[in-house]
Amino acid sequence: MTRFFVRTAAARDLPAISALLAETWHATYDGIYGRERVDEITASWHSISALSPRLTRPNSEFIVADDGALLGGMAYAAMDRAKKLISLHQLYVLPSCQGQGIGRMLLEEIEAAFPEGERLRLEVEAENQQAIGFYESAGFEPAGTNTQHSSFSGLTVPALIYEKRLD
Repeated sequence: MTRFFVRTAAARDLPAISALLAETWHATYDGIYGRERVDEITASWHSISALSPRLTRPNSEFIVADDGALLGGMAYAAMDRAKKLISLHQLYVLPSCQGQGIGRMLLEEIEAAFPEGERLRLEVEAENQQAIGFYESAGFEPAGTNTQHSSFSGLTVPALIYEKRLD
């Protein structure tokens, strides 16, 4: 098994992160949204120009799991300091690297990056049972629902909100 380590994302990582997101989105969402829609989403949301501002956003953490040759996963979170609420916006692991503990390593680093945080919140696609199982096994509990409106053909996507209290 390859040894991955977690580090801060850098500008040189953005092409690999964009490719990682495209691959994981196709593996996860082609069956839900269709390949064409996933192509549209990844071209917009996961482009280098869309990812780049995250490198310098205040109160955020943008990290990758690296083995020296491959980025096996990535995560991005930001904190609302007034509410002591950390929002996990992304956590993705390449399909070929899943089951190696990379997701847990990324999640632990996000939690450690915001020591004053009291809650960690995320939204997950209601049909993404693999992700839901992962988050529940990591201590997250259902905390509501949200309806996301996509600019891609006006699609409304139900998302489940999960939260974990941090002690």
